[in-house]
Amino acid sequence: MFYKKLILTFSNILITCYSFGQANEMFSKLNPTKPGENVATFAGGCFWALEEGMSELKGVNNVTSGYAGGTTKNPTYEQVGSLKTGHAEAVQVYYDPKIITYAELVKAFLFAHDPTQLNKQGPDIGTDYRSVAFYRNEQEKKIIEQEIAKVNTSKHYQDRIVTDIVPFTFMYPAETYHQDYYRLHPNQSYIVSVSKKKVMKLRESCPDLIKPEFKKK
Repeated sequence: MFYKKLILTFSNILITCYSFGQANEMFSKLNPTKPGENVATFAGGCFWALEEGMSELKGVNNVTSGYAGGTTKNPTYEQVGSLKTGHAEAVQVYYDPKIITYAELVKAFLFAHDPTQLNKQGPDIGTDYRSVAFYRNEQEKKIIEQEIAKVNTSKHYQDRIVTDIVPFTFMYPAETYHQDYYRLHPNQSYIVSVSKKKVMKLRESCPDLIKPEFKKK
């Protein structure tokens, strides 16, 4: 958390006039808006990289960054970073199950970050960066467990996966300036040194799931 916040301190994207009204306007994005569209929620380190990585998958229509897994209502980025809310930086993925399955989403999620790291991701340390797969029903829970078992068996990672598997309750949208941050700030130092490596890792690990336009980059 300290490393990322230090980078933000020297960037010009911190919007001090942020209000809860702006967050409330985004709640509509957290509900399916297209017939036949499903929703999945994951947490895996800084949401800047995870949002971009999941948005590059075939069948994914939209990804929203936010906070999930805690108890504080309408938390701010600073509150989540204090580790007193219980929330983790998360993403909500809106996808077409006819194009990409839930199992494929979980697989991609496990390659989009390092699920073997406990309460941290690279330079970012704290429970707000923990790895979590949120399920909405027992079938999703079973799929998550199966995909984790497959990756563990494959020995892709030297250590075993420590991702939490918990029921989904609610996700609060992150501040406006966090949405699409990766694409809006491609030259920002944290994006270049940390986030981009995660996005590239996902593209290389799951090439069959990546949209054609991103395979060329």
